[in-house]
Amino acid sequence: MNLKVINTGFFKLDGGAMFGVVPKVLWSKTNPADSNNLCTWAMRCLLVETEGRIILVDNGIGDKQSEKFFAHYYLHGDHSLKNSLNKAGVDFGDISDNFLTHLHFDHCGGGVALKNGNPDTPETVFQNANYWTNEAHWKWATQPNDREKASFLKENILPMHQSGQLEYLDLESGSFCNGFDFITVDGHTEKQMLPKLNYKGHTLVFAADLLPSVGHIPLPYVMGYDTRPLLTLEEKKLFLEEAVSNNYILFLEHDPVHECCTLKMTDKGVRLDQTFSLDEI
Repeated sequence: MNLKVINTGFFKLDGGAMFGVVPKVLWSKTNPADSNNLCTWAMRCLLVETEGRIILVDNGIGDKQSEKFFAHYYLHGDHSLKNSLNKAGVDFGDISDNFLTHLHFDHCGGGVALKNGNPDTPETVFQNANYWTNEAHWKWATQPNDREKASFLKENILPMHQSGQLEYLDLESGSFCNGFDFITVDGHTEKQMLPKLNYKGHTLVFAADLLPSVGHIPLPYVMGYDTRPLLTLEEKKLFLEEAVSNNYILFLEHDPVHECCTLKMTDKGVRLDQTFSLDEI
């Protein structure tokens, strides 16, 4: 198995929304905010090459929404999905599978583009790929609750089904392919899927929105975006303890600085141990 980081750019979100009930004086130590109380976040995807398949985990925010929409998120940085894939020696047509942790716009927007710039003709960008989600989450995303519906954009989601490329994973099996399993969590959104990979003798977990950054490691640091924050607390506690016990490497999708980290147990609970790049594994 070969892994490569695919950086798709940075965006900004309100610090209070990202850290929920935790006071700014605490969370700003790891994630300083600008004058508008916005913090910078990465949209870091993962390319998995294994057994003849080229799998992309998530795909970033894309570029097809309106200028008004993107004005809320202050997209910046030199990276893009296409350029990062090309730098890794891969083009859109080479992707065999797009594994989507969940269907919020910053995780799946890059998988669909506008044909000839026409907003009435969205099309999948990975023409030779299957787009993978699960049936429970698909129903949740296409029949969204009022709290979460702003994160599920039909132009990001429906073309996967309309193209015939949408596939559902079997949640009971918890397996995608050899060496690539996944776990599900429900606190952030229904049936979010976190890849769990066997890599160079380690277990690497793509933490997605269960653990967006190293700043979110302490248990109470739960996003205000989570639909079931108390459930997130339970899931996070179990996951962090498991990560320490089994020496997991965590791949951080949204941390603006750190790609990977390990954890340790302290008298204050689970805390950050080491940070490093994927290439350093």
